[in-house]
Amino acid sequence: MNYIFISPNFPHTYWQFCDRLKRNGVNVLGIGDAPYDMLEENLKSSLTEYYRVDSLENYDAVYRAVAFFTFKYGRIDWIESMNEYWLEQDARLRTDFNITTGIREDRIGFIKEKALMKKIYEENGIPTARQHIVSTPEAGRAFAEKVGFPLIVKPNIGVGAANTWKLMDMDDLNAFYEDLPSVPYVMEEFVEGEICSYDAIVDSACEPLFENMTAWPPIMDIVNRDLDLKYYTCPRMDEKLRVLGRKAVKAFGVDRRFVHLEFFRLTKAKPGLGEVGDFVALEVNMRPAGGYTPDMMDFAHSTDVYQIYADMVVLDRRILPEAKERFYCVYAGRKEGHHYRHTHAEIMERYGNAIVMQEEMPPVNWPQMGRFMYTAKLKTMKEVHDFIRFVQG
Repeated sequence: MNYIFISPNFPHTYWQFCDRLKRNGVNVLGIGDAPYDMLEENLKSSLTEYYRVDSLENYDAVYRAVAFFTFKYGRIDWIESMNEYWLEQDARLRTDFNITTGIREDRIGFIKEKALMKKIYEENGIPTARQHIVSTPEAGRAFAEKVGFPLIVKPNIGVGAANTWKLMDMDDLNAFYEDLPSVPYVMEEFVEGEICSYDAIVDSACEPLFENMTAWPPIMDIVNRDLDLKYYTCPRMDEKLRVLGRKAVKAFGVDRRFVHLEFFRLTKAKPGLGEVGDFVALEVNMRPAGGYTPDMMDFAHSTDVYQIYADMVVLDRRILPEAKERFYCVYAGRKEGHHYRHTHAEIMERYGNAIVMQEEMPPVNWPQMGRFMYTAKLKTMKEVHDFIRFVQG
């Protein structure tokens, strides 16, 4: 089996996908723009061959790389990047090389465009906030009068919370239209709740082999207000989220991949959507949760999601049993220029036995995740809150 991994060096922990695939007898072929000498040794040892391109933005160059691997190793069975930014390119490559183990160009819109996601939710009876495709100021004002303020405006196609704003009143709405972005935008009614993700590895029948729940803060506030990021993976999943997550996977026809589906858990009842504690669909992401969240899932569930994924690719089933011992795994980031009461040494002295990951993040992640990260494995929510206060206070 030939598996092409696009940009296998980012995040750097993704070498583990390559390693587990190799252990399962897969021929793992890497394509990236990083020089080979800059790849970590554990990634190098997991790849059969690496093809460097000057830029992954250059489709012709990436196409030639895939063609070279096809000529040298035979038919390509899989192409994946595990990265939101490259999903459209992944789909185009699968289409051009007739690779069926993944989403192709004819379906990519439904997992990239927020307006099309809404359509799938609505057609399948999955609660979701009302949305308006931004057009004229008059249409925007009519939508605001229908659903009320605040409103959220964001790119129809976008990664994370970039260029996303909350409009508090009609003055904000008018100001938005006075400086209207050049790319398509959507406008949504505001929902009060915490963000919880349904994370899963699904097989060829769209059935989950692994499931996880992660609780997130509003990433929009982290970026726009320069706050410190904190979030955690849970030892157990809310059953309401499990039901909706599985329903969404089936609705989108997602198979043979890692998925990250975002929902609001309502903290205030919303007529037409649900009561406090109910879940409302936000958006779908057909790749693993960002950063080092897959590793946090490993720590929370005492498992190896990279191996579960590799077994899905090769065997279409799960081999690793469910573990009995589970934890909360919490991430706390610290940003450059912020002032904190406790030093790095004090954090390590107090939580050294619980900390499972600690490092400086790549600069591209600083606005969202912070420059320095501390990830700990803990048993209770009280310990989670205490850890966050100590690291970020």
